[in-house]
Amino acid sequence: MQNEDTVAISVRHLVEYVYLSGSIDVRLNTIETLHEGTKAHQRVQRSYGVDDRKEVYVKADIRVDDLLFVVDGRCDGLLGTEPVLTVDEIKSTGGDLERITEDGYPVHWAQALFYAYMYAKEHGQASMRVQLTYVQTETEEERRFMRKLGFAELEQYVHEVAARYAPYAQQRRRHEQARNASIRELSFPFESYRAGQRKLAGAVYKSIEEGVRLFAKAPTGIGKTISTTYPAVKAMGAGMLQRFYYLTARTTTRAAAEDALLFMKSKGLQLHTVTITAKEKICFQEEVRCEKEHCPFADGYYDRINGAVLDLLENETVMTRPVIEAYARKHQVCPFEFSLDAAYAADAVICDYNYIFDPRISFKRQYAEMKKQTALLVDEAHNLVDRAREMFSAELAKAPFLALQRELKGVHEDGYRAAKAINDYFIALRKRSGGAPHLIERLLPEELVSLADAFVSAAEQALSGRARGTGGGGRLLLDTYFAAQNFTRTAKLFDERYVVYTELPGNDVRLKLFCLDPSLLLQQMGKGYRSHVYFSATLSPVSYYMDMLGAGEDDYTLAVPSPFSREQLNVIIQPLSTRYHDRDESKLPIAKLILGLTAERPGNYFVFFPSYAYMNAVYETYMELCEWPEPAGDAASGADVLLQKPDMSEEERDQFLAAFQAGSERSLIGFAVMGGVFSEGVDLAGDRLIGVVVVGVGLPQLGVERNMLKDYFNGQGKSGYDYAYVYPGMNKVLQAGGRLIRSETDRGTLVLIDDRYLQPQYQRLLPEEWREF
Repeated sequence: MQNEDTVAISVRHLVEYVYLSGSIDVRLNTIETLHEGTKAHQRVQRSYGVDDRKEVYVKADIRVDDLLFVVDGRCDGLLGTEPVLTVDEIKSTGGDLERITEDGYPVHWAQALFYAYMYAKEHGQASMRVQLTYVQTETEEERRFMRKLGFAELEQYVHEVAARYAPYAQQRRRHEQARNASIRELSFPFESYRAGQRKLAGAVYKSIEEGVRLFAKAPTGIGKTISTTYPAVKAMGAGMLQRFYYLTARTTTRAAAEDALLFMKSKGLQLHTVTITAKEKICFQEEVRCEKEHCPFADGYYDRINGAVLDLLENETVMTRPVIEAYARKHQVCPFEFSLDAAYAADAVICDYNYIFDPRISFKRQYAEMKKQTALLVDEAHNLVDRAREMFSAELAKAPFLALQRELKGVHEDGYRAAKAINDYFIALRKRSGGAPHLIERLLPEELVSLADAFVSAAEQALSGRARGTGGGGRLLLDTYFAAQNFTRTAKLFDERYVVYTELPGNDVRLKLFCLDPSLLLQQMGKGYRSHVYFSATLSPVSYYMDMLGAGEDDYTLAVPSPFSREQLNVIIQPLSTRYHDRDESKLPIAKLILGLTAERPGNYFVFFPSYAYMNAVYETYMELCEWPEPAGDAASGADVLLQKPDMSEEERDQFLAAFQAGSERSLIGFAVMGGVFSEGVDLAGDRLIGVVVVGVGLPQLGVERNMLKDYFNGQGKSGYDYAYVYPGMNKVLQAGGRLIRSETDRGTLVLIDDRYLQPQYQRLLPEEWREF
């Protein structure tokens, strides 16, 4: 906003607010299709004649009530056809052009009509022709639609669209004025900074100011959330930012960000913050089916969404999941899409890493001018390495195509043939394997990519037919369609950082395009944002994480020392082998150690294991000990035991943690796994937790994928074993041990069980405060 009554805005931003919701666009905004889309645009523009122009900048002032919109943009082409000039708007798609109708995408017409009006107004044209050119990126086929309008028609249309945007612009202007005034008055929301907290906050502000990345290792308990969000808010007040994203991997850390912003709200901050919850969790329906025929919250969504967003923004600031759900029910709109639309208007967005870095689901309406004013705050950034590998990998399995081959036979012939072709490919691949349990190859399977692409086209037809009651398949078809679409998309990213990994279990075949090194793709997906702040208590060794997260030469690092005294933590190393072949012998000593701890100092303890199998084995041994006569029986009789289970619901997790209460008469022992939901983001302060036992050094299980990582990084001149096993494993150890000391008053005992903790290679990776044992 330039002044009280002027709104500077791009054509694209304006028309997409009026016509689009969170995820609608004919062109997928991903790494590969952006590249393909650019090529498609350039190919059409090369066909222009001598009197035609490309990338023509246009600008106009449009007044609506007390607002003056200064609207600008670049039209793809201005064709010098006689007697009327033609604005050409080019759109690229990987889909079927036959499915695009003249009236299918009003947002595209809106964009072109604005360009035509702006040019006509500046150059005194009595009328203009407007052309939409759709290009299929694979086949290079083109399809065009044409309209001719007089200047008066164009002007009326443009003013009507601008009038629809005006209430939102007025609301944004009022909010920004109030927001900026509140930021100016906002002091650090606590009485004083904790040790190291000011240093971290200052580094975050400096990184945003200079537009660089910051990799910060900041210990548990320092208050990382407030130390990153507060300087981002102040940078917004200084005009450096319009928005920041707080990116997390877990619900627990998401809640910490919400609490920090709610606390600043209590100190007077007026900031629009939206939390995005996964569609599967927030959907109001029993089954997630996003067609208007099956969901009343999807039917008529576009008719109600702008009013819903305005209502939300006028009356709320910190828009958590319950707030989003309440307004979604009030306005009868899909809560997930509603949260996405609200996010485009928000000052801060709390969401999963995927919404920025995953090409399949990243925000689709973020353009260069928006990114330049946006910072990324990446919490628990150590999780992003493996998550990124998942985002940029893709897998196809034989079984779904065999099932679809049977389902679609006689129902949808093209779909049947496409599914059969992929099933036949996998049968031939199995024969070629010669009975090997897996295959590792360096070359992209071009034939399978082509077959998957054909299946995507056939599946789209079948799904469209199913909507009209003439198609085949169901949920299986939809899921397999998405898997094939992701596979073809990922194939376009395939390079020397990938490997083709085929597993052949039983009668099935699974082929995976496995991303070994996600650093370059993370760089590309994060490109354009003003600043990235990666922070974690366990960003160690920082050189490894900088390498894997795509750091540049000018990026900063920061290591904040622990604010707690050495006397608060008693570290014990038990040099017992927990290697796989020694685990049977280690069960009894570990169980006895747990008994001894609770006997010596009753209270609440967590015991973390490298796997469920190992955890269950020690748990059974421990329970057998509890049945022995004295002395073990008396020692154990005062303890209750909880056992983590795979795939626990949120309610079960909450009940598990709620059992850890201070002042209980009986001790409580929680058996859990490293890297699980209880080893990260859990805050049990004071006497809610007085001891943590970590069994093993956390190394991932030996396997084909981890060995592929080891071999790849060895080939890059790095320590492949450390990259594949040691660093990820020790990170789990540090996270598990970090559950213990959470505040200045906490005290506790940390027991590290493994003889490798006495080796220099592993001791170097321990925090300084753990090295006195």
